[in-house]
Amino acid sequence: MKRQIYNQLLEWKRQPKRKPLLLQGARQVGKTWLVNEFGKKEYADFVTLNFEQNPDLESLFKRELDPHQIVNNISLFVGRKIHPDTTLIFFDEIQVVPEVLTSLKYFCEQAPEFHIIAAGSLLGISIGKPGSFPVGKVHFLTLYPLSLGEYLTAVGEDLILDQLENIQKINPLPDILHQKMLGHLKIYLYLGGMPEVVQDYLDNQDINSVRRIQIEILEAYQRDFSKYTDKVQAVKTSELWQAIPRQLARENKKFTYNTVRKNARASTYEQTIEWLKKAGLIHLAYNLTVPKLPLSGYADYAKFKVFLHDTGLLGAMLNISSDIILKPMQLFSEYNGAFIENYVSQQLIALGHRALYYWTSANDAEVDFVLQIGDDIFPVEVKSGMSRHLKSLRSYANKYHPRHLYRISPRNFYQSGDFINVPLYACHLLF
Repeated sequence: MKRQIYNQLLEWKRQPKRKPLLLQGARQVGKTWLVNEFGKKEYADFVTLNFEQNPDLESLFKRELDPHQIVNNISLFVGRKIHPDTTLIFFDEIQVVPEVLTSLKYFCEQAPEFHIIAAGSLLGISIGKPGSFPVGKVHFLTLYPLSLGEYLTAVGEDLILDQLENIQKINPLPDILHQKMLGHLKIYLYLGGMPEVVQDYLDNQDINSVRRIQIEILEAYQRDFSKYTDKVQAVKTSELWQAIPRQLARENKKFTYNTVRKNARASTYEQTIEWLKKAGLIHLAYNLTVPKLPLSGYADYAKFKVFLHDTGLLGAMLNISSDIILKPMQLFSEYNGAFIENYVSQQLIALGHRALYYWTSANDAEVDFVLQIGDDIFPVEVKSGMSRHLKSLRSYANKYHPRHLYRISPRNFYQSGDFINVPLYACHLLF
């Protein structure tokens, strides 16, 4: 399964001053598979140490953190010499042993000739703990669930994907192609982008099997809540996690703590929000007081929306039936368009938008996303239905006069003056 991040791994390998690479991402987004593929294809030798599967590996890092001694001990353990130029060393599930994370500092400073990749399901959590490595000693990459573009590649639609990515002028696609792409999108919304889910569907074409895997992934997340937090925090995390689909199903998707528990306060759940964010399980979109650069300087961080990192898991949590895929437009509008706004947030994050923002006015106009592209700021409204309504976009335009107004909807490509409609399956073109 081709992942776009693979080219970034190649760039890292070619760097003359290479730091150890930390590959972050939520559980089961394919980190281990990706590094295994990269190690086997791009190196003469590949050594992997999984600290969750083999707890005894911890002893290699307990007595001292001299990188040359660590490599020597690993060589003795695997029974062959590790060559710095031709061997990739992979430390997997390193959140289990904090000393492994700390050792990366010394690999950077004292043994940069070795190719080291480290990964873990909860690296974002581990990195924030005391005793972790100093900033600047590692290179970071984050792996997300498959984007729609990666899914289309997996199902053999490279040709039309390439055509979309090379559009020079906004013109509608032939209707038969437009409907075909909407069909792919509906299946993707149901499956989501978890690699095991997508691969199972490609192999078996069995929707029931897909849902079983999604439920297993959700159960694994619940186990993580208990495994990596204390009992009180585990309950809070589970409560908030279970409340997110209900929150998204509301007309007003701004997150309120009352959705989690009656009369709940921000102070009770702020740490929980941060834990889920660092674990890669949620994305936040912050409200803008005014759309100026830098957007981060004009965000109200007390007002935000919470999105799940995967639409397929959102569907499993809402128990969406598979027959909805056969219905022309129902999946798009289900739960007040929760799937569509969540889908767009997922694509934007995967395409490199590190933070998401939205805008509201005092008169209840709301623009779902406000994007910085280069030195420009563009409003983006997401529509789950075929409505031509542009009230919120025009309200924004009257105040801030952007060069273009974007709507993402099930409609075909269309442009009229400063307004551009982008089909749901082409939202990645906004990057």
